[in-house]
Amino acid sequence: MLAAWNPGQMATTATLPAVPEYDQPDCTDGTALRRDSDFNRLIRDHLPLVRSITDQMKRRLPANVDEEELRSVALTGLVAAARSFRPEESTSFAGYASSRIRGAILDELRRMDCLTRSTRAKAKLLQDAVSRLESAEGKPVDGPRLCAELRLTPAELAKWIDQARPVKFVSLDVTSEHAEASEHSLHELIPDDCSPSAIEALERKELAQLVADRITELPGPIRRVLAMYYYEGMKLAEIARVLGLTESRVCQIHTQAVNQLRVFLLARLN
Repeated sequence: MLAAWNPGQMATTATLPAVPEYDQPDCTDGTALRRDSDFNRLIRDHLPLVRSITDQMKRRLPANVDEEELRSVALTGLVAAARSFRPEESTSFAGYASSRIRGAILDELRRMDCLTRSTRAKAKLLQDAVSRLESAEGKPVDGPRLCAELRLTPAELAKWIDQARPVKFVSLDVTSEHAEASEHSLHELIPDDCSPSAIEALERKELAQLVADRITELPGPIRRVLAMYYYEGMKLAEIARVLGLTESRVCQIHTQAVNQLRVFLLARLN
């Protein structure tokens, strides 16, 4: 997914990936250029196109776009160009390959884009309208003027702006710029609303300890019933057979034990 990417606007240098010996395409046409070593020679001779085109397009893309991924996509575009190029239909392989490389990168960027084409179109209309009005009037454009220019209601304009708002993606594994200790990553600093707070966790731990201490003070038969029911997951009928009691008696012991623990906790908490 891309953040605030504009297809009409497309960096750093990196080492190009090694070019493997690609399988040769099946060629039954005698005019086809791609045969044996010619195919791999075309690719190697035009590898600089992959670097230069990727660098040009990367300059106008958000920082979160992976450059190595773009180079890999560009290389597939070069391979596709080498497979389909026909010299009788094009005077320059470099020009043909450049078009295929750019097309491959744009297709991949569109696939990764988090915004739909209609939303991109709205964002382009907004940007063009703002630029046009600011250039004509020499001052920042306000909402009413923009509504009049685009023939939108204030509610529609607000919706357009919300849909076209840039999205910034950050890695949770990187350290925060505002963190006092640089070793803390974002996933350690961002709170999880689904997790209990430290105070809640401490209270739960203390409550569990109170229950455990109270259980140790109960008579042996009651402790055994609680242990088999809650820790061993046994049913009341199974506990009754093990202890040689009736199921109703085991149920009675269990109910009494739970009531005693409830009264104990309420007394301690109050």
